[in-house]
Amino acid sequence: MIKQPRPAPVKHSIVVEAPIARAFKVFSEDFGSFKPREHNLLAVPIAETIFEPRVGGHVYDRGVDGSECHWARVLAYEPPNRLLVSWDIGPRWQIETDPARTSEWEVRFTAETEERTRVEIEHRNLERHGEGWEGMRGAVDSDQGWPLYLRRFEDLFAKAA
Repeated sequence: MIKQPRPAPVKHSIVVEAPIARAFKVFSEDFGSFKPREHNLLAVPIAETIFEPRVGGHVYDRGVDGSECHWARVLAYEPPNRLLVSWDIGPRWQIETDPARTSEWEVRFTAETEERTRVEIEHRNLERHGEGWEGMRGAVDSDQGWPLYLRRFEDLFAKAA
């Protein structure tokens, strides 16, 4: 049996005009302010997206009717440098309940200066999702995936300036 090489992770980064602690806090505590509402697995519109800032917490959407969709678990929470979060969404864009069939995304925050922070996201282990993972990889790597999240995150700081 020939072992297949692990696929390359999806990687994107931006630089925001904010101190590292503020960049980390906004990303984790205000995640819903830049997560696109149209990225929705609920049957109703999203009222809010919650990122529970602790190991064992969840990232979830709450619908206008109070329903909830828990689509990620916080695996590491290390302010102000790092977040590690599961991606509990399968290739058919439905919740995946088996942790062995989920991928993960890591966000690293690096101070470039006292007022400027590099934010890097790496989404890896997408092949764990099984059949159809390649389409998911393409989606999170597309302009409507992680680059959109990072642009909208960056815009929060441009508006504050």
